[in-house]
Amino acid sequence: MKIFIQSLLLFITVATQAQTPIDPTQLVNDIRTLSSDKYEGRMAGTRGSRQAQFYLISRFREIGLQSFHNTFEYPFYFPQGDKQIMGTNLFGYIKGTSDAAIVVTAHYDHLGIKRDAQGKDSIFNGADDNASGVGGLLALMAYYKKHQPRHTIIFAALDGEEEGLQGAKAFVKQPPVPVSQIVLNINMDMIGRNDKQELYVCGLAQFPELKPYVDAGVAAGNVIKLLSGHDRKEEGAGNWLNQSDHYEFYKLKIPFLYFGVEDHPDYHQLSDEFSGIQPAFYYQAVLKVLSVLESADKGLQ
Repeated sequence: MKIFIQSLLLFITVATQAQTPIDPTQLVNDIRTLSSDKYEGRMAGTRGSRQAQFYLISRFREIGLQSFHNTFEYPFYFPQGDKQIMGTNLFGYIKGTSDAAIVVTAHYDHLGIKRDAQGKDSIFNGADDNASGVGGLLALMAYYKKHQPRHTIIFAALDGEEEGLQGAKAFVKQPPVPVSQIVLNINMDMIGRNDKQELYVCGLAQFPELKPYVDAGVAAGNVIKLLSGHDRKEEGAGNWLNQSDHYEFYKLKIPFLYFGVEDHPDYHQLSDEFSGIQPAFYYQAVLKVLSVLESADKGLQ
């Protein structure tokens, strides 16, 4: 832990001394907060989830996100056994010079609490899955609040992903703008760590016309390798097409790009905690996503 704290402090010091479009201190603070025990694993419909919603809404307001219909909260219901669970999507927008929309998504829910009679850590904190994606969402939101995009960008923190993409299903069923206006979905799910310094982008097999925008991210200058893949049937279990919220956009033929890392030993384990996040990788991964998003915003009609 001491080594992690030292590397974290060094990362923040170096990053803040450089000119950067993203605040590294806030990025790390958001992921650390969302993956803390206070939020009890953020399972949809629980007290911990509600606490996470309060935090995210406060961050939306702090950044200056605009709301649809004077609210950021959009409840929905889904069955779980003989119960009906209420999930809550949180979203708003930054107005562009065009009504055409890009939707940026990341799910904030995780697996909740594991009852452990032996007194061991019982909270699935979900630091990489997916506090990392939500921290990236907030960072991109803050960037575009200061740099008006060409497209209107809708930022959506979705609930119930772990329960079968329930939040994404609810979002596309009742979108805040007509589906015909949505030209792209950017989805982030697990972007906080990778020992090989590799970040994957999935979706080019389905939408090869997006390659120029991904190439802009590949060319963006940092040590992370942005690789395309995990989007072909022949990859079997390695095909991520239906593995996160972008799938519901794909089913409506909305182009998507999904950013994530390959599974690590802490995936869906109690050990997916903030101490496992690699701050330098995480920061640079968000910059990669920003590079692709900026290119797409300028290039898409």
